[in-house]
Amino acid sequence: MVTYLRDMSDAFRAIADPTRRALIEALHERNDQSLFELCTRLMSGRATVVTRQAVSKHVAVLEEAGVVSVRKIGRTNIHHLDTARLTEVAAWLATHIDDQEQE
Repeated sequence: MVTYLRDMSDAFRAIADPTRRALIEALHERNDQSLFELCTRLMSGRATVVTRQAVSKHVAVLEEAGVVSVRKIGRTNIHHLDTARLTEVAAWLATHIDDQEQE
């Protein structure tokens, strides 16, 4: 139970940041992207410039929370959206929203 709560907190913390949510959206639109591809997608769809280092740090937070997995192909890291953790968060939210609506 303690691990579950910590994992859930990590997931909420990971999706709290708008840049990380944009990364999740980019991977949802097209999964298995390199860091270069993610940077390009973020910069083309936003008014602000996001550095490669910043994107790398955001990806690391998502990976630590279990939302993104990274595999190496040659010298390139490929980022994959793992929706299992997001499904857990959505289920938890749905349970608590339903409880509020019934009161």
